[in-house]
Amino acid sequence: MRVHQLTLAAVAVAASFALTACQNGDDGAGPSTPSASSAASAPSTASPSGGGSDQGGTKPSPGTGSDGKGTAAGTGSDASGKTGKCRTDELAITAAERTIGGDTDGTVAVTLKNRGTRDCTISGYAGVDLKTASGSLSAQRTGQQADTAVLKKGESTYFGISYPLNTSGGSGVRVTGLVVTPPDETRSVTLAWPGTGTLPVTEGGGSPVKVGPVGSAGQGG
Repeated sequence: MRVHQLTLAAVAVAASFALTACQNGDDGAGPSTPSASSAASAPSTASPSGGGSDQGGTKPSPGTGSDGKGTAAGTGSDASGKTGKCRTDELAITAAERTIGGDTDGTVAVTLKNRGTRDCTISGYAGVDLKTASGSLSAQRTGQQADTAVLKKGESTYFGISYPLNTSGGSGVRVTGLVVTPPDETRSVTLAWPGTGTLPVTEGGGSPVKVGPVGSAGQGG
């Protein structure tokens, strides 16, 4: 009888162990996770692409019309058909002695030649300074009315500079160069002085050197 009870107890213990092992096997697997394929198949939400102004689309950049086409840029005076002013870098500037025997004053003629690729206008007085051993000496305008000239490519115009001749017998003031600034320009050119090498020493104010307007020649006019 005792043996029978032990046998039943052993069977009960074995069954308990088997049931526990099954339950542990199921719990060990843990909760299942979604597979990569199921995650990839999830629907995605796409952002709307840029469109018209009601969708916050790109606005035209500055300088463009509402249709997106560029607006024309401003045109220069040459493009509008007007002739621009002669610039210093477009002019070949030379100077030569033109004193006539018997004159009481000396004369230097300055030539301005259009060496550019376009026609240009020139009018007024050029700036004229003589470089001397005593400093710079600015020429005074004669006061003549200046005309406007159109210089075509290769054409020239002139103006005159008059200066006193040194007949005092003294050493005078030595002239070392000539600085010319075309009308309405700020850039200058420096030339060799072609006139008499010295000017007489003068007392008092004012400049003994005179310059005529562009388009004139002779003794300052």
